[in-house]
Formats: sequence, C-alpha cells, structure tokens
Amino acid sequence: MLATPTHTRSPASLRLVPHYPRFRFRFRFRHPREPRGGSGGPRRSPFRCCGGTPPAAAAAGAAEGGRMAVAAAGEMVWARVLEEGVFRFDASEAARAAAGPSLSFADPRRREAPREGADAPAVVPAFEAAPGGSQRVVLKLPSGTSFYGTGEASGPLERTGKRVFTWNTDAWGFGPGTTSLYQSHPWVLAVLPDGKALGVLADTTRRCEIDLRQESTIKFSASSAYPVITFGPFNSPADVMTSLSHAIGTVSMPPKWSLGYHQCRWSYDSSEKVLKVVRTFREKGIPCDVVWMDIDYMDGFRCFTFDGNRFPDPKSMVDNLHSIGCKAIWMLDPGIKKEEGYFVYDSGSTNDVWIQKADGSPFVGEVWPGDCVFPDYTSEQTRAWWASLVKDFISNGVDGIWNDMNEPAVFKTTTKTMPENNIHRGDADIGGVQNHSYYHNVYGMLMARSTYEGMAMGNAAKRPFVLTRAGFIGSQRYAATWTGDNLSNWEHLHMSLPMVLQLGLSGQPLSGPDIGGFAGNATPKLFGRWMGVGALFPFSRGHTETGSVDHEPWSFGEECEEVCRLALLRRYRLLPHIYTLFYRSHTTGIPVATPVFFADPQDPELRKVETSFLLGPLLVCASTLPNKGAHECAHKLPKGIWLPFDFADSHPDLPVLYLRGGAILPVGLPIRHVGEASLEDDLSLIIALDGNGKAEGVLFEDAGDGYAFTQGDYLLTYYGAELHSSVVTVKVLKSEGSWKRPKRNLKINILLGGGAMISADGVDGEEIHLTMPSESQVSSLVATSELEHKKRLEMIQPIPDIDEPSGQEGAELSKIPVDLKNGDWLLKIVPWIGGRIISMTHLPSDSQWLHSRIEINGYEEYSGTEYRSAGCTEEYKVIRRYLEQSGEEESICMEGDIGGGLVLQRQISILKDNPKIVQIDSSIQARSVGAGSGGFSRLVCLRVHPTFTLLHPTEVVVAFTAINGSKQEFSPESGEITFEGDLRPNGEWMLVDKCVGLSLVNRFDPSEVSKCLVHWGTGDVNMELWSEERPVSKDTPMRICHQYEVRHTN
Repeated sequence: MLATPTHTRSPASLRLVPHYPRFRFRFRFRHPREPRGGSGGPRRSPFRCCGGTPPAAAAAGAAEGGRMAVAAAGEMVWARVLEEGVFRFDASEAARAAAGPSLSFADPRRREAPREGADAPAVVPAFEAAPGGSQRVVLKLPSGTSFYGTGEASGPLERTGKRVFTWNTDAWGFGPGTTSLYQSHPWVLAVLPDGKALGVLADTTRRCEIDLRQESTIKFSASSAYPVITFGPFNSPADVMTSLSHAIGTVSMPPKWSLGYHQCRWSYDSSEKVLKVVRTFREKGIPCDVVWMDIDYMDGFRCFTFDGNRFPDPKSMVDNLHSIGCKAIWMLDPGIKKEEGYFVYDSGSTNDVWIQKADGSPFVGEVWPGDCVFPDYTSEQTRAWWASLVKDFISNGVDGIWNDMNEPAVFKTTTKTMPENNIHRGDADIGGVQNHSYYHNVYGMLMARSTYEGMAMGNAAKRPFVLTRAGFIGSQRYAATWTGDNLSNWEHLHMSLPMVLQLGLSGQPLSGPDIGGFAGNATPKLFGRWMGVGALFPFSRGHTETGSVDHEPWSFGEECEEVCRLALLRRYRLLPHIYTLFYRSHTTGIPVATPVFFADPQDPELRKVETSFLLGPLLVCASTLPNKGAHECAHKLPKGIWLPFDFADSHPDLPVLYLRGGAILPVGLPIRHVGEASLEDDLSLIIALDGNGKAEGVLFEDAGDGYAFTQGDYLLTYYGAELHSSVVTVKVLKSEGSWKRPKRNLKINILLGGGAMISADGVDGEEIHLTMPSESQVSSLVATSELEHKKRLEMIQPIPDIDEPSGQEGAELSKIPVDLKNGDWLLKIVPWIGGRIISMTHLPSDSQWLHSRIEINGYEEYSGTEYRSAGCTEEYKVIRRYLEQSGEEESICMEGDIGGGLVLQRQISILKDNPKIVQIDSSIQARSVGAGSGGFSRLVCLRVHPTFTLLHPTEVVVAFTAINGSKQEFSPESGEITFEGDLRPNGEWMLVDKCVGLSLVNRFDPSEVSKCLVHWGTGDVNMELWSEERPVSKDTPMRICHQYEVRHTN
C-alpha cells in the first residue's frame, strides 16, 4: 500500500515511507564507505523514533530476559545507526530498551548508538507479537525480488520458496531439504528487480525461522523480541555486503599458506602415515600445503593430549612436515572427558568453567571420550582458561586448530545437543546469565573466538588459522568454515557451489566443502570433477570419513590423478589473485567467490545460475553432471566481453575459465606449496581489453603472515593496459604500501578470443608495449586456437565413467536417485539398495520429512521381525515407471529378491486424483517356493520402517486415536512403545511438529497391520507398521498399503 498521513497499518505488509511509491524505489542515499573499524563510530545523540507504532501503543513493558508484552501488531519504530542507509527497527521503544546485546556486531555498541542524518528507510517492516513474547517480522518487497543469504543452507542458490531455522545442528548426511545445519545466519540479501539490493538482519541468537516461501516476502520469527537491521537499498549487492561488514566485521586476513590445498581424513592414524601421505604429494608433483589430524591423534579422545604410541613425538613430526613445506592442523572438540586426574578436567573444575544444569551442577553429556563436561565460552574467565590451554598446545608445532562438534553436539539425545534449560553464566556485555536456548547458536563462534585468541597469545607474530564447524553471523572474524558432513554423490557436488556462495553472501568468505564428499566412497569421475571446481573455492580441502576408501588425489587411477594435479596447479598459479581477493574481502567485506549475477545484478537470467561463480573478474564455469564436461554445457555469461583462457591445461573434467573484458589477472608460477614462491619469481598478467581497449587489475603482496601489513609493510599495485593506435601499453598506474617493487620479469598475455593470445616479456614496473595484430590476423589466430583446443580435448583421456567406486562400502553413493515429483511432493528413490526412499520433500511447506543417508534409514522395509532383515539392502529392479506427463499417476514399481523364492514388491505413487498424497503399496509375494514346502514360504513379516527427521525435537509428538477410542500422544521422552490390539491407531496416526504447525499423517488399513511401533532416536523417530507373521504362497501374499499426507495444524 502507499504510505499516507493517516497511519493506516497492515501488520502483514511493508510500509513505504513518503516519496517512495510502492514498488518504485527512488534511492537518494549516498553511501560513504569507511575503513574497517571506522573512525571511532558515529557521534552520539538521543534516539529519534521516526514513524512506526505511536508512542502510546509502543509503551509496553519489558519482561525478564527480554521477552516483551508488546502490541499485537504494527509497524516497527526505527532509528538511524552505523552509517547512511542503515536502520534499526524494534517492535516498540520498550522492546528496544529490553533487547540484549548484539553478538553479531563486531562492536555491539554501534548497534545501540544512534547517528545523525536526514535519510529515512525505504522500507519499514511490520511485526506481530504474542503475549508470551514471540515476535514475527514481515517485509514485503517488489514482485521479482530474488533472495539469497540465510547462511549455511543446503538447496538452491536463490532462496524463494525456502525456509530455514537457525539452530546449529550436527546434520551428518544432510540433504537439499534440511532446514537446520551447523551454522546460523539470520540474514537475507534481497536483490530487487532493478538490480539494487537490500540486506536484512534479524539480530537474535535464539532459534529463528527465516521464511521465504511467499514470493518477494521475508518473514522472521523467534521466541522473543529482537531488533531488525536493514542495510540499503544500495546500488548493488556488493555495496550491501560492504555495509554489512561495517557491522559484523570482515574476515581476518588468512595466512597465505592456508589458501593452498589441504589434505585430511578421519583419520591418518599415525605419524608415519601422515608423513607418507605428504611425501607422496611431493613425489607426484601434486601441490599441497596442509595436512590435518582428526580426533584419533588424541589419547582416548582427550583434548590437548597425544596418543603416545601413534603420535609419540608430534613436534618432531611437525618439524619433518615443515622441512618439506607442509603445515599441520589439529582438532579440538568442546567435550572434555569427565575424569579426575586428566589435567584439562581438573583445571576446568578448579576454575569453575563448565556449563551447568538448572540445578547448578555441571552438565554431563556423552561425546567421543564418553561422559564429558563442556566449557562455558560465554564467560570471559572460561575463554581465557581455554585460550591458555591453546597457547600451550601450539608449542607442539601446531600450525592451526580445527574446532569440531561445537554446535555443541551431544550423543544419545533426541535433540542431538544439550538441554535448552542448561545455564550459561555469560558476561553482562554479551547477555549475562541465560539458558542454553539463548546462547546455543553462538556457542561455536565463542569457542572459535577463544581458540583464535589462544593462538594469538601463543605466537603474536603469526596469523591464527582456526576452522570451525558451528558458527554464527560474524564468525568470520575468528575462523574459516566448511560445509559439514556431506555425501559422496553428484547431488552434493552440485550443492557445494551454492552453499559456498551463500556463506559468502552471509559474511563468511572463507569456506569450502569436503572435496570428494565426507560420507561414502567417491568414484574417480566424481572425485576428479569435484577437485576441478573445489580447487577454485576460497577454502580447498579434501576430507573423508573413517571406513571409506582412500580419498587422496592418486587413489582413483591415473586419469583422476592427472585431473587433480592440473586442478591444483591452477589454484596455485591463481594464488596471487586469490590472495588479493582475500585482502579486498578483509578491507571491504566483498566475498571472495560471488554468484554470477554480481557481474550484472539487473539480469534476471543470472540470478539462479548455480554451476558458475566469480572470483573477482574471473568466471569459473563448472559441470556437476556426470555425463557432461564443462566444455559441453551451455553456460549463461553476463553481458559484455568474456574471453576464455587456460594454462594449456584444458580438460573435459575441469571447469572452463573466462576473464571479463576490462580486467587484468595476475598469476604466478606453478608451485608445489606456498613456501616455494618468492617475490622475485616471474609474474604474469593475463589481460582482457574492454570495448574501449582498456583494462585494469590489482595485486596485493605482503609477507603472507603476521600483521606488518597493517603498518604499511605491503605492496598494492594497480596495473593498467590501454590500446592506442594498434599498440597496447601496460604499466603500473599507482602503488600503495612501503615495500619496494621487487626486481622480476613480467610476462604480458593479451587475450584475443577463443583462447588465443599474444604475449610479450618485460620488467615489472616498466612500461611494456605490444603491437596488436590486424583484424584478419586476430580472426585467423582465434580460429586456429579454437581448432587446436577442440583437438586437444578430443585427444585427452577423460576420467573413466565408472559407476562403482573401488571398494564395496559406499558404492551406492555414486549413483543418481530416481525422482518422483508431482503435486505436493518430491521423492528421491534408490532402487539399487533396498528400493528405499531417501528424500521426501513436501513442496508447499518446503519440509523434508525423512532422515536418511543413501544406504541406511530413510524409508525402508524388511521381510522379518528382525531389524534390517532381508528387503532393505537388496538391489531392486524397476518393473514400471510412470510419469505424470504421460497421463498416468507419477509412480514407480520395484521388486527385490529376498531369497527363498520370495520377492518384496513396492509401488510408490503420488496419486493422480489427489497429488497431496503419497501412497506406498508393498507386498511379499511367492514366486518360486518349492513344492516340498507345500507351496508355502518361510515365516515372513512385512515391516515398514520409515525414519523421520525431527526438526524441533522438543516440540514434536506422535498422536492418534486408538481403535478403543482413547486419545494418545507420545513425546520423545517415551522411548520405544509398541501398540497392539485395540491400542493400535484406528487407521491413522501422525507426527506433529508444533513449532511449524505441520503434521505428517500416515493412513493405513488396520486389517493389514497387526502392530505399530514408535522408536524415538537422536533427532529422528521411527513410526513402524508390522503385518502379521506367517508363511506366504502364490495365492496368499502379504500386503500393507498406506499413505502419507501433510496437514497444517494449530
């Protein structure tokens, strides 16, 4: 609606202030940029509550813990903060006064300090509040707005239609529909139809729902009142990211070695194995800078210890690694073994650092070492204690530290974490004493902060390197991150690209996936293709779980090894550019890797491109399709000039590279590790002229570690190229920093198109001149280059397309599931291992109901009363497959041989006449039962065993009306329960998620079901249907036909 003087309000809509007609934004803002950290912050003046709820309605009182009894609905009151174009919104003045300190802001005072100015917000959110204190915020934006951000989120890059819950969760084997992963970023980047952009931060540490299911509408919901901060609208998404960085800070400048390749697995189990792996990298000429030690280096999983047999002298091992140019990173978890005599437990108990239960005693939860206590990082005293342990620990030659399991993860609990009523004795400046639900999402960030500070204490001359699994918006100030425990399959390869980009768009530019996939075994083609693109991610690390086959680059055959070698040599040649991008990110907040639409935010066709990304002006175009290389895919390029190039390394399994017209790309020599490089090494510039015959580029150089660069000890060079009268002149336009230019050769390569280029040699700092060929000569060079490139690709042996990886276990992860999609449902089915359903996504609510990895859990069926009896692992044959487009219902019919002349047949359908329903019709049938048995089989029982995920374990119940008419409701505390006879559900039971108001309804015929069983697990639940147990014959099969449907509940 249009804003009017009458202050008519609509709680579910967004008010546009005067002079900004709806859906036609006229931005008047200038956006001054300030250095990182600013100049002491804005001048203080009293808050001016402009617009929003009238004072009388806003004067609701504050309750304890920041819970507000505010007006039921209305527009939010706002104030200018931080810098021009940035505004803070609260439900009322009382809500503002009661809001806890910001843990996202680098300097929390800047959120509280008003600034002077005449600018007004272009958008004003509406809020709805409940008497209990929960708050919902709604922003409606112009039709055609695209959404990004939401932090570490699986699924597509463009987030419209999706929903995320910020609740840090140990999400092993997550899928595209998983709504809570390891990190929480209550942040949305909105790109408006005209290319301008707006950022929205819900500044709450509590569990927060980010609901983008309604087109062009942002909704945040949390259990207590919270401020909302808007950034912009500004002219571009990059401007929004810079403004956000002025609030949450930028990435700490990483040590240059950390931008090399990292090799990891769970676990390299001895010093000898670690050294052997690194020496193999050197022998094979494959670049690598870092090797990682997972949890098995410890003595019985006790943090800050070493196994005396397998790692008897870690300092000596690290010295050997350093001698061949390799760093060592070691894992530290938050769970500390509860064991008297263990020095960490004893000192922690003495210093009273443990998280407490509601009764004041230390909370004890089980993790890898067994019973553990957990440091309360919300207290400065605890952080100092932890930092002192880290300081001592790094004297063993520790180059970096890996914080894992810090959601915090706790075993054998339904919630997969500690109770929400645990007590944190937090410092007053971060929120004071609060229960765990308040601090849960920042626990990992505060651990990373403590680790970072401990490393800084241990060696102030080095930049700390910390990797954290759990985090919060602002974690980039202390740590890098990775995308968690992914799977070795093509879907997760594809998903790794948007996940890295989303983290960058949420303020975390230093991230990457486990290359090759963590869970399961990669195939040669999958691993090589993943390395091809993963070598160009900001953080590049290969990692795999225990029990998998080897996942080093040479583990999958010669063809894959060569692709990995080429991919990593590319990365190392591009390191001068990548390091420069990190300096830019450190100083401006712009992500290192950005979506393609950053090149032209106005082009709507670029906004959903997921297989390409930008590294500054460098465009990387990959393929995540097993049967197509990047050179065979149609890539959408931004407008303007984009010229392809390579390093004479083009390969069907490597991404295609383009350079934007008008850009100069600095590249170095191919090296095996960062320590091999020298400032005097030859430098190359790859140049793509724009339509005016000009190009510019920048190169940042410093010591690669330490903080001397903050005092001016660096060299920042701006190169320029210009075509005039057929001669291109390349020169240094300007330099910054106190370093003198090194004496080195400079090679100039000017791209002509089609991979063709002309080159010249010179000296860095001097003008270099190249004469451009004539148009006809250019055409000839381009045609020749394209022909040679085509022939080269045809001659190269691609990685073999092997379906099965080496080794039995995990082979199934390499195959592509079958999709059933129609109406409300998208199902993914793997016939080749148990005919199981591994994903069950309800599209209208964007809810994923199944908890699964490909080879276990999900929806599976057994042929006996024993757990995982025949039927759940066999390869099923697809008998029939119908598509909705053919006029039939969307369905698949499969059967698997379960031995003894029996088959288990299963037809999965999305009903044509009611596509809200998934129907599964299963039967055990006798096909060739011997005559000696009278035509009857062994005793069988059809046991339906689905495993459903619990998004909100404390808010979920199983409910039904029993055959005897009694109402039944069971929560996770019930454990395992069996229902037989009249206590069975009367043909229907449901899994109810009270938090989101959704129920998964399971309907069945009671005459086919003799028993129902509920088993609550850790973050999941089984709702089983059992047939009777009896023999079957050709005339007497055993059958259960049942249905699933999602309902909205109050």
